[in-house]
Amino acid sequence: MISTTRYWFLIALVILVYIIGMFSPLFEYDSAQFAVMAMRMVQENDFVNLFKGTNEYLDKPHMHYWLAALSYKIFGINHWAYRIPGILATLLGAYSCYGLAKLLYNTDIGKFAALIFMTAQTIVLSNIDVRTDAVLTGFTIFAIWQLVAYIENNTIKNIALGAFGAGIAFSTKGQIALLVIGICILCHLAYTRKWNKLLNWRVLVALLVFGLTIAPMLYAYYLQFDLHPEKVIRGKNNRSGIFFIFWEQSFERLSGEGHGKNSSDYFFFFHTFLWVFLPWTVLALIAYWWRLKVFLKSNFKYHNKFEFLTVGGITIIFFIISFAQFKLPHYMNIMMPLYAVLTASYLHSLYKHTKRNTIKFLLGVQYFILSLVFISSVLICFYVFKFEEWYSYVILILVLLAITYFCLKREEYYMRIITLSVCSSLLLNGVLNTHFYPNLLKYQAGSTIAQRVEENNIPTDKIYKISEMPTWALDFYNKKPVIPSSLAEIANKKDIWVYVDDIGLESLRKSGFDWDRRFTEKQFRITRLQAKFLDPTTRKKVLNEMHLVHIY
Repeated sequence: MISTTRYWFLIALVILVYIIGMFSPLFEYDSAQFAVMAMRMVQENDFVNLFKGTNEYLDKPHMHYWLAALSYKIFGINHWAYRIPGILATLLGAYSCYGLAKLLYNTDIGKFAALIFMTAQTIVLSNIDVRTDAVLTGFTIFAIWQLVAYIENNTIKNIALGAFGAGIAFSTKGQIALLVIGICILCHLAYTRKWNKLLNWRVLVALLVFGLTIAPMLYAYYLQFDLHPEKVIRGKNNRSGIFFIFWEQSFERLSGEGHGKNSSDYFFFFHTFLWVFLPWTVLALIAYWWRLKVFLKSNFKYHNKFEFLTVGGITIIFFIISFAQFKLPHYMNIMMPLYAVLTASYLHSLYKHTKRNTIKFLLGVQYFILSLVFISSVLICFYVFKFEEWYSYVILILVLLAITYFCLKREEYYMRIITLSVCSSLLLNGVLNTHFYPNLLKYQAGSTIAQRVEENNIPTDKIYKISEMPTWALDFYNKKPVIPSSLAEIANKKDIWVYVDDIGLESLRKSGFDWDRRFTEKQFRITRLQAKFLDPTTRKKVLNEMHLVHIY
């Protein structure tokens, strides 16, 4: 369907966008926080205990931090090294989408599925704002692919690899990995009626491999928590790390217990999906509805041209997570491979059955999405953060000319749908990674103050804070956490630096402190963008300031 040259050219451009994003400073809070947690492991040579600042951490398990720490060991402690495991996991996820779609359908659908997955907006974003979801998603779809391969081929290699992937995913974020893998595999078994694959000695091998894979994580939890019932975590003592990861973790998320409630909106993930799967959203929604109708009309009778894994998995998982009282957009990342395979199969079916009217309509939709991306990109480059260098204009014009060429090129509609959709993702995320994020991060005081610290040779072991505000970016770039203190404690100290906001600065002044040097940087919660910030004429109204003052 698509030439090998064009396919790999598009893949290379997507990877280039990923690589460019590697070199931006880390985002607060989660990315920088997790990077600091992994940094502590390396600096203290302690790979057993998880700490969030000075507090013991019982939430997400160890694998993401171990992988980041390993990357630090190889490449040094820096932001691009922190992002490497996530990008590699995303590439594994893309290859697994290819493998699963090829197994369920054919090679062409596999190639499309990988491309769709890699260009979905939330997946591209997850490679710059790296949390645990990149590793989770990559190994979850890898596990699903290998376990389906076992069901179809009855090979011990596939079930062992599937169990290993499930173990890594579980060791990254806990029960959600097993929930998604289990639901998808059960949907496939139910549709293909191959339940006998569960009654096989190879399943015991899988359980053994899974157990061995998660054993290091369980042992670390045992050492940190189970051996110390006196530790109080979120107001409770006698906390078992092993019991937590097997039972309590997801229930705390669903109920909001321990983490609080941030959304009771049962449609949160629906309207979130409208942007996280761009530029493929409309195609995915139509694909889902079309495939669901096929199953309903056939009363779910097995047909070797279809698979129920994606539709069934999406439906059940979407329903379950919608009842969670604590919701964040990136919780949907783990479902993106399923949407990618489903959307790719739908596109291929339109091509195969020559449904030109439908394809023509969808091409119009993708033109519309591309136009929105074009307008957004122009606004970012010429209004939100104006270009400052002449070559920026040249690069943008060349990119727009290339996209215009593909818009006007005479070729099959389905090919134009694929190419233009990928171009939409490349244009938007190219602008974001090369221009928007670097300018946006100038308003993240933690990373900008860290530059001042380095430029002025300020000793990092003499930097204090007098509030409980998080300082993850400053901690990471200083390669040393800011020392928590209080006004009373620093009263007897001399020749120190104190990191404060406007309120803290006023507290210092009222308490009689004096300083001879001060560095001030603009501060905004960059992961919670709002219109007033994006508008240069109102930006100052929503900015705060952070200060680093020298108490002599």
